[in-house]
Amino acid sequence: MKKQEYAIVDIETTGGNATHSRITEIAIVIHDGEKVIDRWETLVNPQKDIPPAIFALTGITNEMVQHSPVFDLISDQVFELLSDRIFVAHNVNFDYSFVRHELETAGLKWTARKLCTVRAARKIKPGLASYSLGRLCRSLNISLENAHRAGGDADATAELFSRLLEWDAEGEISKMIKNTAQDQRLPPNLPPEDFDKLPEKPGVYYFYNDVNKVIYIGKAVNLKKRVASHFTGHKITPQRQNFLREIYAISFEVCGNELMALLLEGSEIKKLWPIHNKALKRFEPKYGLFEYEARNGYRYLAIGKIGKNQLCIEAFNSLIDGINKLRSLVEQFEIDHRFCSYGNLSQQEFFFENTKNALPEIEDHNEKVENALDFFLNNRPTFAIIDKGRTAEERSCIWVENGHFYGMGYLTPDSSIHDLTEIKELVTRYPSNQYIMQVINAFAVKTPSKIRFPYKELE
Repeated sequence: MKKQEYAIVDIETTGGNATHSRITEIAIVIHDGEKVIDRWETLVNPQKDIPPAIFALTGITNEMVQHSPVFDLISDQVFELLSDRIFVAHNVNFDYSFVRHELETAGLKWTARKLCTVRAARKIKPGLASYSLGRLCRSLNISLENAHRAGGDADATAELFSRLLEWDAEGEISKMIKNTAQDQRLPPNLPPEDFDKLPEKPGVYYFYNDVNKVIYIGKAVNLKKRVASHFTGHKITPQRQNFLREIYAISFEVCGNELMALLLEGSEIKKLWPIHNKALKRFEPKYGLFEYEARNGYRYLAIGKIGKNQLCIEAFNSLIDGINKLRSLVEQFEIDHRFCSYGNLSQQEFFFENTKNALPEIEDHNEKVENALDFFLNNRPTFAIIDKGRTAEERSCIWVENGHFYGMGYLTPDSSIHDLTEIKELVTRYPSNQYIMQVINAFAVKTPSKIRFPYKELE
């Protein structure tokens, strides 16, 4: 039976993700499980400029790669060296994603079992201060010459691999290279026990970096399945590659249902602003309803853009939403439209007759504005959403007060509730925002059977 061989790989690149960056240098060391039996390396012409920051790290210049082969010319040789061998690298998913992408671009379909020497070292030599290649080599007295060059790093990784094989009394490496080894798909710095603790329930999960700062927050119907999806497959997006390298820990909070997970996710992102959460950061209302009194004593209503840290009566996702709300108030309370501003659009687009009537009495006009705002602010809905909880005995509750998210929590069999207003004392307070209310209102429209209004006995 043919002895299992390993291809120990290191690459240098023009950047951090395989979609937009290219390989500038590659080294492959072949190991038979006892010793190195072959070695190959070359510079690669990336067909694009090497950024100054990459040059500062690796010392590889545009001039050095100018006359080197492009990857397409070495793809067959790389494919042959990797075929039928276990792909080994320090932080293996990074190197693997680049090599696989480059081979696919060259028309070669290739996959391989992987072994990460970061994760193997954590299992076989636990408790070291750092598992970066340079510091690991210093801790274990392994020679590392020409660091941050493919050849030097590949040779050091090969020596590290040989040592790990010698020290592996529990057969950890054999377990890791099996196709069924779950933690092989995990980020190199993430303890497997963090992933193992994840339940198959709805909730919110948090990714942390090496200084215990939250870098990503997500919601899930199934926490374990959703978190695993970040680490499986061969996606090469910048976000995935960045937080694979940065994830050092995971925590989670179980929620009663998907809606509560969605609301908690939105609130937590707004509070912590994790670096890798992009979508909800962009969800900020752009327009607001404003009221002010001019020097002439008349009170004005206006729809306009919301400035930084600017307060408004109500926020809207779009200009047309704000215009429609103001128009309905104007028509209902018979406010003179000359005292209303509709953003950058002229009033004439909404009022076809440009009245030349005399201005109304200040007191009468201001009273109409006051009545309109009082109606608007005090006639928004107050209700609860009652749904399933985290256990069969528990029920979840979300409280909306006067059109704004007030808080959420859980009711137990011991909770003595006679009318819904008492729920306010049991929920955890959370800040409201336009996104959260959009989510709640959409849910209310879709599932009206779960909506409860105050002053009715809780069923």
